[in-house]
Amino acid sequence: MPSFEQQKTDKSSRSKPRIVIKVGSSLLANVKNLTPSFAFMHGLLSDISLLREQGYEVVLTSSGSVALGLNTVGCTIENASVQDKQAAAACGQPILMHAYKQIALEYGFDIAQVLVTLDDLENRRRFLNIKNTVHRLIKQGVMPIVNENDTVTTEEIRVGDNDRLAAKVAQMIGAEYLFILTCIDGVYDRDPSEEGAVFVESIEDVSSYMEAASGTSSLGTGGMLTKLQAANMAQNAGCTTIISRGTMEAPVTGILRGERRHTKCIAHSSPSSAWNIWLTDRLQMAGSLVIKQEVADALFGGDEGFTCHDVVSIHGTFERADVLHVYDEKGEEIARGLCNFSSDETAIISSRPNETVENILGYSASQRLINSENLVVLSEHHLSWDEPVQDA
Repeated sequence: MPSFEQQKTDKSSRSKPRIVIKVGSSLLANVKNLTPSFAFMHGLLSDISLLREQGYEVVLTSSGSVALGLNTVGCTIENASVQDKQAAAACGQPILMHAYKQIALEYGFDIAQVLVTLDDLENRRRFLNIKNTVHRLIKQGVMPIVNENDTVTTEEIRVGDNDRLAAKVAQMIGAEYLFILTCIDGVYDRDPSEEGAVFVESIEDVSSYMEAASGTSSLGTGGMLTKLQAANMAQNAGCTTIISRGTMEAPVTGILRGERRHTKCIAHSSPSSAWNIWLTDRLQMAGSLVIKQEVADALFGGDEGFTCHDVVSIHGTFERADVLHVYDEKGEEIARGLCNFSSDETAIISSRPNETVENILGYSASQRLINSENLVVLSEHHLSWDEPVQDA
């Protein structure tokens, strides 16, 4: 297994290695009083200051706004509605950022707030705008702190967990490492409360541990499952993920020095291109298709893409330029790709096989539903999504 220092030299085109650190609400907010955990925040930002002195560029993905705002709106985490959580986020975000700002200045650097939504990350143009902003902040020596904009999101249109959000950020900036700091030491081969649970030091294939990963913390929205999903996303981009306990003293540098137990999810040696990563590592399914088996089989050796007439069934409502999940008739997810037509247009075109697309829609358009350059056939290291449920 390559050491941290060996892996650090792999991305030689950039002078400074990059780290994304994700911290959850259970570390940042006192569970009983729902106030900032200043001791942990001091330890974290002191460690980040040391990392910056050592030549690392650091981006922080931070939860905590909802938990820190619950007192203000008079709610508890157990009885808070969606509207309560949105209002709590609006109250808690200034508390969180003020604490980060004051502590960071004590350690000689500045921070910036970057709030994002699911749509920002799934829409290509907005994704690139965020990427440009984060890169500009890094260039200026300002540490971006990224969080989901919980004041405007609902259960249906939110990322849902900052583990996968952090992985998207790691992909976005080409990070070497993603550190996910949590309330346990790392990954176990089963529920760690079970007798005989064995700690896992190194993982290459996260899919073998997905069944054992379940449950969430009292304050957080993600459990070990989302951490492994995030690790897979990072692996696909050539980024190694470290899952470990968030301690007050040297939470990251202690791991880099080999002083604390952790689980390392090793990056794939041949990462995908940035375009393919954006196409395949989705946070939400916009829509899906089942295509004819012979067409699906041909995708593994061809470069043609496929047409609306190759579609067996359509699932979900989608628009042009959404990324669709593509299944074969056996129920296996085989590809993801950017579509040229909406779900309504796809249904109309597929029902009229003897007419041209131009005649049906009234304008000239590609004959293909998904072109080959916008289609990625999934490999073994991608985590597949469940087969779509057949409409009643």
